[in-house]
Amino acid sequence: MTPFEAIKHEDETGTWWSARELMPVLEYTEWRNFVGVIAKAITACLHSGQESVYHFVDVTKMIETGKGAVRAVQDFHLSRYACYLVVQNADPDKPVVALGQTYFAVQTRAAELTEEQQRIELRDRMTGMNKSLAEAAYAAGIETGYEFAIFQDHGYKGLYDGETAADIKARKGLKKSQHILDWMGNEELAANLFKSTQADSAIRRDPGADANLVHHRIGVEVRQTIERIGGTMPEKLPTPSESVQQLKRREEKRLQAGPTLWDEED
Repeated sequence: MTPFEAIKHEDETGTWWSARELMPVLEYTEWRNFVGVIAKAITACLHSGQESVYHFVDVTKMIETGKGAVRAVQDFHLSRYACYLVVQNADPDKPVVALGQTYFAVQTRAAELTEEQQRIELRDRMTGMNKSLAEAAYAAGIETGYEFAIFQDHGYKGLYDGETAADIKARKGLKKSQHILDWMGNEELAANLFKSTQADSAIRRDPGADANLVHHRIGVEVRQTIERIGGTMPEKLPTPSESVQQLKRREEKRLQAGPTLWDEED
């Protein structure tokens, strides 16, 4: 087991590392020096287009001082990606830093592949669900393409606090030819999948009801559920830097290229 694996934390929030615990592993003795490395890593995170607050969580940690006293000190809960950026900005002359660069590069890439594959799967499930939802809506009297677009907007308005598909596309900065579902991350896709699944079931249970109103109501209820459990509203979630179609093409190239260092980690 590497020293980095030994200090890894896993809880309901996910996997993270304490900057205070990582500091001595990377052979830093002064927090004031190590926090400078963290600052460089945060800058690198921002330049990569990522939201640093998701990767560098600023927290307060209680530590024991002399004679049993305790005091509050600054700490950061670091994601894998944050740790990778930290070791990339640490002192390269330290052998343990080189070890950390390899460890977190492999771990981050493995996590990225998992998230990317989940996103591709969610998008594919959305395609299938939209077909089923269209069939249910058609049986409920939504017959033309124009009517279906209005029907879809009712669901989006409920989930996105009044935003239509065109509003979402504009907010994400997408071109007319780009599909908004291709530019949603896992959490946003999952919210839309839940909304569409529940709308599909509700419309099929009561085909005589107004399908537009049902779709809007389900969207509102899913939004209220997200708010109740303390989740992030869909319109506040970041837009991925790559579309699902780009991920699929990259994954196809990776598979065609054969095994790599990342695949051989375990």
